[in-house]
Amino acid sequence: MSQNSHHQTRRVGVLLHISSLPAGDFGADAYQFVDFLAKIGASIWQTLPLNMPHDDGSPYQCLSAHAGNPMFISLEILVTEKLLNNEDLTGLKANRNALFSKAYIRYKQRKNKKMQKEFISFCHENIAWLGDFALFLALREKFKHVRWNRWPNAYKNKQPAVMKKVKRRYAFEISVIKFTQFLFFRQWQSLKNYANKSGVAMFGDIPIFVAFDSADVWAKPHLFKLNSSKNLQVVAGVPPDYFSATGQRWGNPHYNWQAMQADGFKWWLMRMRTQQRLFDLVRIDHFRGLQAAWEIPAIEETAVNGQWALAPGEALLRAITRRYPDMQLIAEDLGVITDEVDALREQFQLPGMKILQFAFSGKEDNPYLPQNIGENSVVYTGTHDNDTTLGWYQQLDEPTKNDVHNVLNDPQPNMPHALIALALATKASIAIIPMQDILGLDTTHRMNMPGTMQGNWQWRFNWDMLNEENIECIKHAIRHSKRVHKWHSL
Repeated sequence: MSQNSHHQTRRVGVLLHISSLPAGDFGADAYQFVDFLAKIGASIWQTLPLNMPHDDGSPYQCLSAHAGNPMFISLEILVTEKLLNNEDLTGLKANRNALFSKAYIRYKQRKNKKMQKEFISFCHENIAWLGDFALFLALREKFKHVRWNRWPNAYKNKQPAVMKKVKRRYAFEISVIKFTQFLFFRQWQSLKNYANKSGVAMFGDIPIFVAFDSADVWAKPHLFKLNSSKNLQVVAGVPPDYFSATGQRWGNPHYNWQAMQADGFKWWLMRMRTQQRLFDLVRIDHFRGLQAAWEIPAIEETAVNGQWALAPGEALLRAITRRYPDMQLIAEDLGVITDEVDALREQFQLPGMKILQFAFSGKEDNPYLPQNIGENSVVYTGTHDNDTTLGWYQQLDEPTKNDVHNVLNDPQPNMPHALIALALATKASIAIIPMQDILGLDTTHRMNMPGTMQGNWQWRFNWDMLNEENIECIKHAIRHSKRVHKWHSL
């Protein structure tokens, strides 16, 4: 892989999901955020997955492995493109779908040749998933968001004659769904181009599994472990561990690896192609699942009674690196990791992740201790699943706090800045700091609490939180760590 050539260049990035921007979309705030990154000397913007979530809003359980989240489309940009007007926004702001229908009708009326050409070519380039997705979403509306395996058989099994009728009957809705995806990818591309020109790379995230209730599983059920009536046989999760006595039962379907390998991992290569268009670097979430994944019988309520099912990670990664030799992959290798998983990651020279909040167990061999972090790593103060660094520090017990003080060589550290400086000082080729830590925020600004269903994914910052002091502080820390490098200087 081409990662090695980048190690001599130490970089820093900021973790902030699009939904956490003040307006939560690809509009003016996103461009202002790129300017902020360039100003402080950061050259990477890391987001969570940009896909379209279910009603709970989790970017790790999406309706498609490809389709983007329409909530991120900036309505203001659509106004400047004359696809909407200000009256539309005041009248329909709450109903985005109605606004996208309106934008599509205007697009048809205006006959903008350039945009028409772009839309046609977008549909053509994404033919492998876009049609199935649009059909799936139209049917999902028709059946009032009921899971696809509960649809009437003809729809659940995609009976050709019935699908033909659906395409005719819902031709307008299907076109609007495709057009909405076109707007999403177009606005993202424009933001990404702006970031790249400013010397900032876009760093994305792909969940290793897809949701059962997704266009992917409905359209290609043979690629997943389902029973004859297309219900889940087994589900994914993680076994009991230090964090949870009953493990975690995620509920995602497992891949039918045999079927996937039989066609040369076509589904995965298509998925990576979409990611490559969106991002400069991509994190594979739950990387250990490419070596073996915890398989739980679907009837089990918890993750206790599962087993490890081997995955053809080596063959898959070889196929991906052969097709996309320049793709920069990062392995999310947190939790209990076996030698086999490490060997797989090292075979493809993928950087692993190191989280400083996990470093203070009092043990010398803790892999997250700053002195144990190697170059081929991405170091974080914490991730979207951790508490903010200030919140974490405030809740530590005394012995752990003392460990922190010893490592920092400071009995009264200024948190979170002391941990940020520690991250930047490590050998890791990339250091990523969550925006909450740059802003010095506490637990109430946490993004996600793993294992809980309510109140996650909702955090937003506003520009008032960012003052000259925060800016100077992080700018100085980055400059001091000699990590100021523009992305296009690679």
